[in-house]
Amino acid sequence: MNKESLRIKYGQLRNELNEETLSTGSASIANQLRALPIWGATYFSVFLSITQKKEIDTDYILPILHSQDKEICVPKVAPNNELRHFLLTDNSLLKANKWGIPEPQNGLEVPPNMIEVVFVPLLAFDKAGHRVGYGKGFYDRFLIKCNSNTIKVGLSLFEATELLIPAETSDIPLTYCVSPTKIYRF
Repeated sequence: MNKESLRIKYGQLRNELNEETLSTGSASIANQLRALPIWGATYFSVFLSITQKKEIDTDYILPILHSQDKEICVPKVAPNNELRHFLLTDNSLLKANKWGIPEPQNGLEVPPNMIEVVFVPLLAFDKAGHRVGYGKGFYDRFLIKCNSNTIKVGLSLFEATELLIPAETSDIPLTYCVSPTKIYRF
């Protein structure tokens, strides 16, 4: 199965989720994150969820990071289709972009090489740590600029696909992927 077929299949599976399943799954994923060896890091990148695409609700992750005194960075799509990250503070002004992604409109920019942990959105992933996103390459272009020690954590409402996802040279594999019931280590 190619990436586009996986995008369609997992997009449909997500669309079929009811609000309770989405909420319960998102909370379970957030709780599973506590078991990862990531808590010595300071700078965390967290995507803000596209609610109309039924992405995992990262609002469950934010209080955990706050309680650990972590610096939370949120992405914004720049005009050149690159991701820029800004510190999320009480003064951050968020506004949805053309894809429905809440983005910071102000704040202190954080360079990619300072970000130590990245929570990566995805539609599907395999047992080798390859993922399928929406196909625009935003995260692959961003992750290549991060430090080589940056931990990449995929967040998925579904388990790993048994199929091997075809990887391209520009694809950056995950370090971990967390589902509501399991932590995958790659």
